[in-house]
Amino acid sequence: MTPWLTLKVAVKALTRNKLRTSLTMLGIIIGVAAVVAMLSIGAGAQSAVEKNLSAMGVNTIELAPGFRRGRSRGAGGSERKLVVADWKALARLPEVKHSFPQVNQGSQLVYGSSNWNSTVVGTSPAYFLIQSWDADKGRLFTESESNGGALVCVLGKKVARELFGGTNPVGETVRIKGFPFRVIGVLSEKGGGAWNNRDDTVVAPYLAVISRLKGNDDLNSITVQAHSAEEVEKLESTAIDFLNDRYRITDKKAGFQSYNRAEAASVVGDSTKVFSMLLGGVASVSLLVGGIGIMNIMLVSVTERVKEIGIRMAVGARGRDILSQFISEAVLISVAGGAVGIALGGAISHWVSKLADWPFIVSTDAVALAFLTSAGIGIFFGFYPAYRASKLDPIEALRKG
Repeated sequence: MTPWLTLKVAVKALTRNKLRTSLTMLGIIIGVAAVVAMLSIGAGAQSAVEKNLSAMGVNTIELAPGFRRGRSRGAGGSERKLVVADWKALARLPEVKHSFPQVNQGSQLVYGSSNWNSTVVGTSPAYFLIQSWDADKGRLFTESESNGGALVCVLGKKVARELFGGTNPVGETVRIKGFPFRVIGVLSEKGGGAWNNRDDTVVAPYLAVISRLKGNDDLNSITVQAHSAEEVEKLESTAIDFLNDRYRITDKKAGFQSYNRAEAASVVGDSTKVFSMLLGGVASVSLLVGGIGIMNIMLVSVTERVKEIGIRMAVGARGRDILSQFISEAVLISVAGGAVGIALGGAISHWVSKLADWPFIVSTDAVALAFLTSAGIGIFFGFYPAYRASKLDPIEALRKG
């Protein structure tokens, strides 16, 4: 038999019992869909995390207050403070290329009859420079406005949309805790996850936030940028030692904290890869179950079609023709199930990505792996039933049929 004729016979045999063929394919569909969805979701999550970390700036270290233990046994601790003077002192270090302070204040914003709860970030113009964040409309505030505590602000895309709809907010006044802040710009869209949307932010001069909204000069963090990637570790060590010396802290464990974003990105990336592979491995069990289902159904099919096999052999079909026919049926079931599974897995990962607001990524490697695996399963698990069918004695087959 020619390959084309073998394929036609296999298709005809499978379509003869559509329900059983569909149920046999179900295991492969679920397995392939699970593998594709898990790997794609993992890739999308990793991309979102890397994007968020890189959006915070390259070659940067974030410094945050530490926690000081109480002196007496059982005494409570207190958080060490970072203040504006610390930022200005750090900015003078030769290892620091750029730096900015950050003070966060959750506030309600009011414009006319509209209001929106968001986070107001008090900082300096270097905040935009380090994070490569530009104004989509209007402008960013200047050093003089920052150091003078001007009541101006730049809105994130989401805040602008919630308060002003489709109109241009530049030049309008937004009230924050009762204080009038003039909108001078709208930031370009930065994106983020469903639980950490960076566009849901208002950025204002640090002195304005400290004096009008917070009431003290305690900072949430200070971000410093090194001159190059090679100098990041040196800057981290220098900055921590500088702060510890400044506050006469000898116990580094009780000192200030630092977050190296390059290291964080590497750790998160590795963790996400391991997690994705683990999920893919668990999902692959479904493929094994689907393969066993194919072998089971094909064995039943051989038993039911003994007479058909006997007639084919009696009119000249060779054992290898019978072998190729049954393997073709198994491979067709697997490949068809794999194709449906890939489409279903892609749809699931797209839905999850849209829900979580991260990139939709379908790895071609994952699709190729799932497809080839499904075809391999058809060959592997279909071989034994096909081999049994090819070894039937024609006379015995006709007698049993």
